[in-house]
Amino acid sequence: MRSQSWILLLSLISSSASVGQTPAQTPVRIPRDTFVAWMSRLSNAGRWGAADQLGTLNLITPAKRRAAAQSVRDGASISLARDLVAGPDSNAIRPMRFGLLVNRMDSTTTAALDSVVLLAHGYIYSHMDALSHFLFRDRMYNDFARDQLVPEGAKKLGIEVMQDGIVTRGVLIDVPRLRGVPYLSNGDAVLPADLDLWEKRSGIRIEAGDVVLIRTGRGARVDATGPWRVVANAAGPHPSLAAWLKSRDVAALGSDVANEVAPSVVPGFTNPMHLLSLIAMGMPLMDDLDLENLAKESAARSRSTFLFVVAPLRVRGGTGSPVNPLAIFH
Repeated sequence: MRSQSWILLLSLISSSASVGQTPAQTPVRIPRDTFVAWMSRLSNAGRWGAADQLGTLNLITPAKRRAAAQSVRDGASISLARDLVAGPDSNAIRPMRFGLLVNRMDSTTTAALDSVVLLAHGYIYSHMDALSHFLFRDRMYNDFARDQLVPEGAKKLGIEVMQDGIVTRGVLIDVPRLRGVPYLSNGDAVLPADLDLWEKRSGIRIEAGDVVLIRTGRGARVDATGPWRVVANAAGPHPSLAAWLKSRDVAALGSDVANEVAPSVVPGFTNPMHLLSLIAMGMPLMDDLDLENLAKESAARSRSTFLFVVAPLRVRGGTGSPVNPLAIFH
């Protein structure tokens, strides 16, 4: 079964015949046993030592940061985050609560103070997942056990280990533009062949230490048809994309939805891409980004690479953090 599962994965990575010629990519379903074998095959456990907590962020070397920063010429900076809006939202696990307190400090000074209660994970708020966000068979990345998760927070793999942030080259894969459509249809899968075609057309190769951002066109779809419940039906990366990203030593992955095809293509696993990325590979994910302005600027400049900068809040033991990533054009 393990050899058969690897043959299936390789066939998915190499299949590119019709990508970019049709507006939809019907997801190939992955048998449960095959997916479990991929969790082992793609594991980076021990690659950077038994105590490592950074995972693929180790691939962003000082030289990589310098090269990304030195390439900036244009200097235009674009936010990749959605606004944090309080109130009911069908895509929020728990809607954000916001309160404003206006406090008189003395006879001439008044201060405005904020109270924000936010469960960052889910399908609406732009956030970064720590490697402690998911477990598979009671194990996290690098074989850390479930007992590292306590009510006070994650004793290992908390979001604070990423406190130095991510500074590297970012690469936008604008899949709707690649396929000649305004946005992907719900359930469409982004396949390795999409990235192969993007490289062929752009002449740019995705390299070790890059951050890859996948646009499905969520914002364009909302503008055209209105919001919908993303967890039930959404375009996103197919689980076979994990092996492609590992083969290039990509440091982190972001998307404008939740980095998953919905409904799931793996029976019994709701979030297979999260399991492969966070647990097997140790690759952080950024969910629910706003990539619409970036896509427009990228098209206008005919540039899809940029300096990418993001840092999570230093929440000790946190399994994630709201973020406001920036793309600074070369």
